[in-house]
Amino acid sequence: MLELREAALAILASDDAQDKVSRLLKLFDEYQNQHITLDVAQKIDAQDLDLPGRPLKPELVLPKLVPKRRMDTTEGRAGLLHSLAHIEFNAMNLALDAIWRFPDMPKEYYEDWLKVAKEEAYHFSLVNEHLRSLGFSYGDFPAHNSLWEMVERTTDSVIARMALVPRTMEARGLDAVPSIRDRFKQIKEVRAVEMLEIILNDEIGHVLIGNRWFNFLCSKDKLSPISAYRELAAQYRAPVLKGPFNMEARKQAGFSTEELDLLGA
Repeated sequence: MLELREAALAILASDDAQDKVSRLLKLFDEYQNQHITLDVAQKIDAQDLDLPGRPLKPELVLPKLVPKRRMDTTEGRAGLLHSLAHIEFNAMNLALDAIWRFPDMPKEYYEDWLKVAKEEAYHFSLVNEHLRSLGFSYGDFPAHNSLWEMVERTTDSVIARMALVPRTMEARGLDAVPSIRDRFKQIKEVRAVEMLEIILNDEIGHVLIGNRWFNFLCSKDKLSPISAYRELAAQYRAPVLKGPFNMEARKQAGFSTEELDLLGA
């Protein structure tokens, strides 16, 4: 019988985006049907694997080299959607990485991240399908790798991963998605607006999961979440948070009143 964390690593190593999505959705269903075991204590060796598996394209460039996306051309709109597809592809990978990499967490931790991985795969499929309707596909535009770079920096610490990937990098999406959605509203691209509503709603849940496990780990080690976050952000060179912030979405995603007050200061 397959084991969940080993299976997550195998899917993470796949370099075919559609293969990754289909295997992940199947893994989720099989785990729900109790056809997959879970060994939380196993130390898994992935030294021989090139992670994450990714297709040859998109070409990865520095963020400043990613072309600006204008909304008044089909190619510009496709470029913006492509950036979203790339974020969802990396988010799928980071959820898989959270499953296999960190042993000795509660069972619910692995189930939470499996749910996140499944939803990110769905988001990727939604965006890529819409991209194809415009005559483009994932890989057609250059992309940057900032999200995965933070995943790589936090491979040695589950508390750093929870603090700095879902609660920092992904939480930026809570701030950015509404303005992107509104740009598509202005040009009456209804399908894109519908997709972005789905993504925003689900991402609130994903950041909430990051908050849940960060606060669990802080409580376990008797740490102040505010102080622990500040120290981890400095140690792992997290980007400085810049507004404007979507305070309502962040509140729904489990940030404390004190954390929100610090953002607004």
